[in-house]
Amino acid sequence: MEPHLVRAVLGLLIGSVLGYAARRGGFCTLGALEDAVYGKDTRRLRAWALAIAVAMVGVHILNLEGLELHRTLYASPQLELGPLVLGGLTFGFGMALVGNCAFGNLLRLGGGDLKALVTLLVAAVSAVMAMRGLTALVRVVAIDPLSIPMPDGRFQLLPDLLGVGRTASMMFAIACACLLTIYALADGALRKDRKLTAAAVAIGLCVTAGWWATGFAGFDSFGTDRPVSLSFARPVGDTMLFAMLASGMQVDFGIASVMGVLLGAFVEARQARHFRWEAPDDASELRRHIFGAFLMGTGGITALGCTIGQGVTGIATLSIGSAIALASIAAGGRAGLYYLVEWRG
Repeated sequence: MEPHLVRAVLGLLIGSVLGYAARRGGFCTLGALEDAVYGKDTRRLRAWALAIAVAMVGVHILNLEGLELHRTLYASPQLELGPLVLGGLTFGFGMALVGNCAFGNLLRLGGGDLKALVTLLVAAVSAVMAMRGLTALVRVVAIDPLSIPMPDGRFQLLPDLLGVGRTASMMFAIACACLLTIYALADGALRKDRKLTAAAVAIGLCVTAGWWATGFAGFDSFGTDRPVSLSFARPVGDTMLFAMLASGMQVDFGIASVMGVLLGAFVEARQARHFRWEAPDDASELRRHIFGAFLMGTGGITALGCTIGQGVTGIATLSIGSAIALASIAAGGRAGLYYLVEWRG
């Protein structure tokens, strides 16, 4: 089997497990933020930390085995400070307007939510526009130049900045993962919520499996593709393009993982008897979803990833850029919640 087909098959399988586990456990980025701010409930926020901890250990084990982290999107010697901050804020605000991120909308669509379908279509179009369309011109001219080189040409991975090798990187990752796990499990409510805890562990393992799928099992020594793992900013746009131009594109890990998440979420929704068709309540809600989706698609491409792509996959590599992107997404989401709940309310 050709390497891209190996990656696609594994992407479909990994995405299916991810979609099933996340929907079953109620894993949600905006929900975690909203619960913490307005409900003083940090279970889903702590579950996010647990998912990062599992993925962090996993990716650095693979790093010891030869995964070329320096070739990944998260290890550039050029810190895209402006794009990460502006894109993250834009994505986060759009996420709040929609009520979920791109990954969360895939989970919702798997359960029959037609609002999620509209959101994903608009997010896909705006992502393609930000990659190679009209908004890409603005991004390339006005935002991408707002980048700074890393000191001494080092990669933006924290272990590389500290000048340590792979073994020391592994030990550093384990130490960080232990701190995150302690924070996560210090909350008795999360320990009792077995579905959410299991979902967090499964998500971390799926991110690790994604790195294995593209960096080892489906690695093409003659190809130019770099190792990737789960992300849902660009792949949603690529999936839409593939649906329209299948004869001119190759299905790969990203597209297959999007379809896998939909499949896994659908199976869980049917199994739990939660599947039902839902439509927007009114024109005002639909308008808000369309505008928020446009911001998400544009911001996700600008920030080089989404809540999963930067917030779990990227953070697990100990990338400085991913930490900046995640903080910006969280700030944008908080601003969006303030606008919807406190300012408008």
